[in-house]
Amino acid sequence: MMFFDSLLPAAISIATVFLFGCIGEIITEKAGHLNLGIPGVMCFGTLGGCLGVSLLMNAYSSAPESAPYFLLLLSGLVFSALFSAIAGLIYGVLTVSLRCNQNVTGLVLTTFGGGIADYFMSSVDKTYFSQASKILSSYPSWADNLGAFGKIFFAHSFLVYFAIVIAIVTAVILKKTRVGLNLRSVGENPAAADADGVNVNGYKYGAILIGSVIAGFSGLFYVMDYVGGSWENSSTIQAFGWLAIALVIFVVWKPSLAILGSILFGFLYILPYKISGISFVAMQSFKMIPYIVTVIVLVLTSIIGKKSVQPPESLGLPYFREDR
Repeated sequence: MMFFDSLLPAAISIATVFLFGCIGEIITEKAGHLNLGIPGVMCFGTLGGCLGVSLLMNAYSSAPESAPYFLLLLSGLVFSALFSAIAGLIYGVLTVSLRCNQNVTGLVLTTFGGGIADYFMSSVDKTYFSQASKILSSYPSWADNLGAFGKIFFAHSFLVYFAIVIAIVTAVILKKTRVGLNLRSVGENPAAADADGVNVNGYKYGAILIGSVIAGFSGLFYVMDYVGGSWENSSTIQAFGWLAIALVIFVVWKPSLAILGSILFGFLYILPYKISGISFVAMQSFKMIPYIVTVIVLVLTSIIGKKSVQPPESLGLPYFREDR
């Protein structure tokens, strides 16, 4: 029991990184754009969020522990959103307006985002990162008094629940609102949506920007919550980004399933670290499982052939209005 007391909270925590990235990619793909630049967008979000936190903590340098939680969280989210939106805008201009190849553009953005984050994070003042992390990763003290139940469900920071709320809201918007219907129609058949009066490029840009902002929050959470304010390089964040993209396929493009899927991926990711004496080969084998399961799901959905488990029909294809 003690094993699961420590395993499940850790799995839920790391699942938040996957969930932010997955929801961001789902929104983008619903508009017909396959953004393989999500790992790079997450790096942009990390850089922006850490910069925002650093600026506020420097303002309270005389007493960093007194920095207001709300302002610290807000500065991190705003700067993360701003930097991620810039990355999303770059991708949008190239793939929507200039109609560049989405796969190539995404891969370039991932490489660019990782390099930018590595270069500028070396210049960001990290003096108060650990102190900021203690503030941002805090949770209600009464959660510890509820035993295992409290540790699993309540001993998490605001961003964990924020990610879950975003996933639920996204699911409702996509399924129950006119905006969601229009977005899905843009991803399925942009020519028909255009003929129906839908601003195709407007929806594409909106989905890319919103998706990028949400994905960027994962980087902020990872540095300022999960790893306690430390930073080495962008490689780990990029690895999480690729897992988030794989998770989109695993949950068959459904935000509601992304919550459970991210927890499962988090469980598989954290499990080998909780097993004492595990070999290097066994640990790497565990890390392969999410990718293997994703391939299996991809094969099964292809065999089943049901529309509800297929990607958007126009995913990855540029839209030429003049060909309508």
